[in-house]
Amino acid sequence: MTTSDRADRGVLRATMVGASALAMWSALALFATGARGIPSFQLVTLCFSIAFLLALGRWLVRGESVISHLRLPRRAWLIGIGGLFGYHLLYFFALRMAPPVHVNLLNYLWPLFVVMLSALLPGERLRWWHVAGSVLGLIGAAILVRGDGSASIEAGQAWGYGMAFAGALTWGLYSLASRRYLSHVPTDAVGGFCLGTAVLALVCHLAVETWVWPTPGEWIAILALGLGPAGGAFFAWDYAVKRGDIRSLGGLSYGVPLLSTVLLVIFGFAEPSVSIAVACILIAGGAVLASRDLWRRRAA
Repeated sequence: MTTSDRADRGVLRATMVGASALAMWSALALFATGARGIPSFQLVTLCFSIAFLLALGRWLVRGESVISHLRLPRRAWLIGIGGLFGYHLLYFFALRMAPPVHVNLLNYLWPLFVVMLSALLPGERLRWWHVAGSVLGLIGAAILVRGDGSASIEAGQAWGYGMAFAGALTWGLYSLASRRYLSHVPTDAVGGFCLGTAVLALVCHLAVETWVWPTPGEWIAILALGLGPAGGAFFAWDYAVKRGDIRSLGGLSYGVPLLSTVLLVIFGFAEPSVSIAVACILIAGGAVLASRDLWRRRAA
């Protein structure tokens, strides 16, 4: 096996690890909606505390120094906590202001930012299928928001849509910044980012919110978030964006809303409709087209 072959396999392996994170994120809207009764800062605190405990357990089992994993450059802390805290805060607030299924699919505009802005990274360039796939996803999101044909959007929903869009932009920039500026930082650093995010969210919670004791069902949703979509998925994604095919990851990410929306419909958090179906088809189709590089690599 040549060096080039090994490199291609390494890229493919990392991209598949990223796909596992995307699979976990398909349940993010479902679990977050199940915990909608919990104040936003409190929810972020609980989820990221669980995520940090995952990393802490891994370090202790391997007999590694916890402090050594927390000695990180200032830039790493700013990017890591800014991305994780900013994105999830915007996402959880958006779920409280707009229909979950709409927020969920608008949230997955972040692959558009990943694919389009990846051209700014060293050694990357856009091809026509990256752009076309991203445009399909954008059209699907636009159909979703105005799919009911209404002439106006309520003020509260407009804020929710705005926060969902801002959250998508935040996560796209975080993913690209991780690849560009944190490629030398080990994935274990994500555990530190989770700790910092939990502490920051706790401070905000104590300042502006009142503690709400979760019901048994909400505890299950919170635990599921911390172990998967708002926990374990971050480590897999960090590894993938640093070593995998960033454009293919962005394209594959458009497939997550399809699975996520199906889960929302199955569990009664959304009503099936023609606009949702069309949006899902366009978004999923865009994912397949934008990730053409991945399929060609696997075929080769």
